[in-house]
Amino acid sequence: MTLREQLILVSDEFGRARGIGRQRVSTIVLNRGSTLDLLAQGRSDLNTGTFERAMIWFSENWPEGAEWPAGVPRPVFQTEAAE
Repeated sequence: MTLREQLILVSDEFGRARGIGRQRVSTIVLNRGSTLDLLAQGRSDLNTGTFERAMIWFSENWPEGAEWPAGVPRPVFQTEAAE
C-alpha cells in the first residue's frame, strides 16, 4: 500500500467514524477541502512533511472506539515518543 493509499484509507475511516465526508476531513486536517479527493484520484500529490503531520493528527485525534485501519502503521504520539 502506498503512502497516498494509507492516507486516503485513514482519512476515510476517520470520516466514517465521525460521520463526516472526505472533503470535510480534508478541510479539518489539510486546510483545503479538495486535497484528499485530488489525491485519491491521482491528480495531486503532497510532500512527506504534510503526510507525516496529517498522520500524526489522525493518530492524536482518532475517535474512541474506532479501529485504526489494518496494514497502516499508526504514528506514536509526540509525548509518547519523547518518553
